[in-house]
Amino acid sequence: MSNSEWNTSGAGAQAQGGQDTGRAPYAAVGQQRPTRSPALATIMSVMPGLGHIYVGYYQQGFINMGIVAGCITLLSSHGMHGLKPFVALGMAFFWMFNMIDANRRAMHYNRVSAGLGAEELPDDFKLPKSGGSLFGGIVLVLIGVLFVLDLNFDISLDWLENWWPLALVLVGGRLIWQARRKGR
Repeated sequence: MSNSEWNTSGAGAQAQGGQDTGRAPYAAVGQQRPTRSPALATIMSVMPGLGHIYVGYYQQGFINMGIVAGCITLLSSHGMHGLKPFVALGMAFFWMFNMIDANRRAMHYNRVSAGLGAEELPDDFKLPKSGGSLFGGIVLVLIGVLFVLDLNFDISLDWLENWWPLALVLVGGRLIWQARRKGR
């Protein structure tokens, strides 16, 4: 039996050498679990999120698409004069990270599907929980209100040019608060 074949006898699947992997077999004896091409995942990530979707991380893929689309929307708006370089640099970094992460996840997927050890997904690979975040929700509502005021009531967002660092202070404060709360 080759490394890519699975034995269906017993409680779990057995790889070559008779080691019990603890997992149920993917399919009938002789069928190989499909793999994902890391190179293709990277190339597909030229369109942000598409490489993650190819590997099977659907929610993460759509989140990545939304982040890049949001950055492009901000860059095309007329109210972000002083923030455009900051948003553009952040988007470029995120775009490159998206490509590298899709490659990394495809390689990890292949290692797990080949049954190399009792490897499980690391914490940073798991999909976000669907419970939501009060802080994130409040931030999105405030951003939405600001854009509605700018687009519909001609209330200028020029003041954001001087006050955007306050957002960093708020996010940093929340991270400190969460760390202290977990430390108790």
